[in-house]
Amino acid sequence: MGEAIKNRYDFVVLFEVENGNPNGDPDAGNMPRIDPETGNGLVTDVCLKRKIRNYVEIAKEDAAGYRIYIKERVPLNRSDAEAFLEIGIDEKNAKESIKQKKKDNENLDNDIRDFMCKNFFDIRTFGAVMTTFVKNSLNCGQVRGPVQFGFAKSIDPIVPQEVTITRVAITTEKDAEGKTTEMGRKYIVPYGLYRVEGYVSANLARKVTGFDEEDLQLLWNAIINMFEQDHSAARGNMAVRNLIVFKHESELGNAPAFKLFDKIQVTRKDETKPARCYEDYEVKIDTEMPDGVECIQML
Repeated sequence: MGEAIKNRYDFVVLFEVENGNPNGDPDAGNMPRIDPETGNGLVTDVCLKRKIRNYVEIAKEDAAGYRIYIKERVPLNRSDAEAFLEIGIDEKNAKESIKQKKKDNENLDNDIRDFMCKNFFDIRTFGAVMTTFVKNSLNCGQVRGPVQFGFAKSIDPIVPQEVTITRVAITTEKDAEGKTTEMGRKYIVPYGLYRVEGYVSANLARKVTGFDEEDLQLLWNAIINMFEQDHSAARGNMAVRNLIVFKHESELGNAPAFKLFDKIQVTRKDETKPARCYEDYEVKIDTEMPDGVECIQML
């Protein structure tokens, strides 16, 4: 890893969905998430981080320093155990081994944390809670990551539609005797433009995870392409349409994030008809920035 980033960043992402379900709610029959008071669609931060992790995993293919900690079919304990193997702790006698190691090395906890940050991109980026080996007292600690997302929210209220579908694949032999098709349902959003705001803390990068400039460029690429390797029938056409980054001159920032976010206004061009494409919206950016802040359009 290189030297940790020295500038704070705030950013806004605009992405769209067409005839798909951007983030189903399992508590509502997988209906698109929605704010019940306003009708605006929601996409969780966890969902977006999953897309970024998936892109990095595809792009880097588990290259050294760019592995993914939270991934499908890989228990967290398995990854945690690597840190203890690296520093010579026997899992079977973990308690005694840790006590002895801490006598010899007061910085043992930091060494374990640093090992995890060095090897796993998503820990270095988003942080992680790695207190999984409770039984054997193996604990990789808790890391607060420098990159954080809020919930994405659609610019306008969405109208989820339940679409009935049929299939010719019959499940059982008994069913095949009496019918040739089966019925099913899926939810879609005809069109929705979503906005999400995020933050990159240079202070946490320097003090905790070591998130560096190469990691930052990979993050921007992952955000821009997070839906490109994730197409499916369920999610329809999804794409990132704009990534606007505010770069601060200093580590702690030169202006409050909310003031920078307010400089980006997204409005519908014609309120008399429903939006069905990105061109139905107008994105206005106030280019007059506070001292020490640069606005960069990445897409």
